[in-house]
Amino acid sequence: MSDIDPARTEQIRANLQAARDRIEAACAKAGRSSSEVSLVAVTKTHPASDVRALASLGVVDVGENRDQEAAPKAAETADLDLTWHFVGQLQTNKVRSVASYADVVHSVDRARLVRALGDRAAEAGRTLTCLVQVNLDDDSEAGVLGPRGGVDPSDAPGIADLIEEHEALSLGGVMAVAPLGGDPYTAFGRLHEVAGRIRDRYPRATMISAGMSGDLEAAIERGATHLRLGAALLGARGTNVG
Repeated sequence: MSDIDPARTEQIRANLQAARDRIEAACAKAGRSSSEVSLVAVTKTHPASDVRALASLGVVDVGENRDQEAAPKAAETADLDLTWHFVGQLQTNKVRSVASYADVVHSVDRARLVRALGDRAAEAGRTLTCLVQVNLDDDSEAGVLGPRGGVDPSDAPGIADLIEEHEALSLGGVMAVAPLGGDPYTAFGRLHEVAGRIRDRYPRATMISAGMSGDLEAAIERGATHLRLGAALLGARGTNVG
């Protein structure tokens, strides 16, 4: 079990409060309740002790984007009541591992991955919530995955159908990252439209995972329900403490 460093916990507490203040202000500006927005703490490159510190501060949603880091961290903190979110690009050879600990997979963007996740989850006797990752790049093309993952907006409903059809999967909604160098407000507007189309077909698919430390305000204004925050809570990558 990782020990929690009190000084590190206080640092995280201050960062968490600052992030929550930003979320509150953005929700007020957008005319939304902050209760509609969940914070997913992305702990990549940070130790399991930081996960424990976050949990001690009331954070229950934890995200990772690499299985080789997530799997041991999830095992080390298995005594905590956490919801694990896998938020990175996922190769099919990592699916068996991810399906054993993740509760929500944000980065589902192809039929083969849907089948693999569903089959491995069924074998494990688990149900996974899956989000359709949407490519918001301006040059996105139907039938082509984005360089950072994600389907063209026109292909998203088809992936949603496949998720909903698998007995071991539950369709949660959609996810995206803002285009590099692009306007996140405009991009997240496109995601909001895709989310609406999918929600019209599957009313329970209400999750919109969008917004990170640098663009959470734009995401909230465009309807995000889940923010993936790393640096805002834990500092720059590689500044491991504890």
